[in-house]
Amino acid sequence: MNDELRIFACNSNRPLAAEICDHLGLQLSPLAISRFSNDNLRVQIQDNVRERDVFVVQSFTEPVSDHIMELLITLDALRSASARRVTAVIPYYSYARSDKKDAPRISITGRLIADMLHTAGANRVLTMDLHADQVHGFFSMPVDHLTAVPIIAEHFKQHLDLSRLVAVATDAGGAKRAGRFSECLGIPLAIIDKRRVSDTKVTQSRVVGDVQDRDAVVFEDEISTGATLISTVRTLKQAGARTIHAGAAHGVLCGPAVELLRAAEIESIVVTNTVHLPPEKRLGKIAQLTVAPLLAAAIERIHSGESVGALFQ
Repeated sequence: MNDELRIFACNSNRPLAAEICDHLGLQLSPLAISRFSNDNLRVQIQDNVRERDVFVVQSFTEPVSDHIMELLITLDALRSASARRVTAVIPYYSYARSDKKDAPRISITGRLIADMLHTAGANRVLTMDLHADQVHGFFSMPVDHLTAVPIIAEHFKQHLDLSRLVAVATDAGGAKRAGRFSECLGIPLAIIDKRRVSDTKVTQSRVVGDVQDRDAVVFEDEISTGATLISTVRTLKQAGARTIHAGAAHGVLCGPAVELLRAAEIESIVVTNTVHLPPEKRLGKIAQLTVAPLLAAAIERIHSGESVGALFQ
């Protein structure tokens, strides 16, 4: 069966792609990405993909535009090389945050990128923990939407006393996500009343729920600049939380995030490897869990025509 399966990786997260291949007993197929003298990208598929089932791993991380273009050109090259089916494996789909028109004369870019993937040649998409569930509906091809919630919940189950634990959503919009996390652990949920001022600045006022003398786990889909998390930590401390931990599927850690988190009163931060963390972003308090076994299992099920949803039953 695996003779018909090919896995390629663009440049955003090759270690994750290699780990996925290890779980599947495959070698990563060779792909050459270079630039012409005028800075245009050039992609060459260096394996036979004719009538093969092909998966391309690429997270939308910095530099995001370059990584999106790498993926689009690779998809087009695979289609031209007569691949039978091409699946874009996007562990972190950053434009899922651009999911609505919340200001005049702006693009709903999450939908635009979905259209571009289809135009470039993707037959389906495999992704993880989209910022908003409705982004799933932006795609005109099948989408398998995985979640790292059980993986992160299991980590906290092994390392913390659940009897004192409370899950915390940073705002009402994240209550559903944090609710899934709290259900996995069988712990109560608290919600922060948050007001966003800008992309990097938030104000928070009060906690809805009991965190007094409890160990709080702030759960988000991603940690980006860290502004929301830092504000949440202050609010929880003022409300009497004993210790504070954080969990997120995507540890983006852009801008001042590393320095902010290093100084924050956070005992531990748990993320996954949907986003590659370079050495300079690996704080001692950050634990990075792998999602490679989950992605490998999903790829195997897609390839064999089995249910992906059964992975979470």
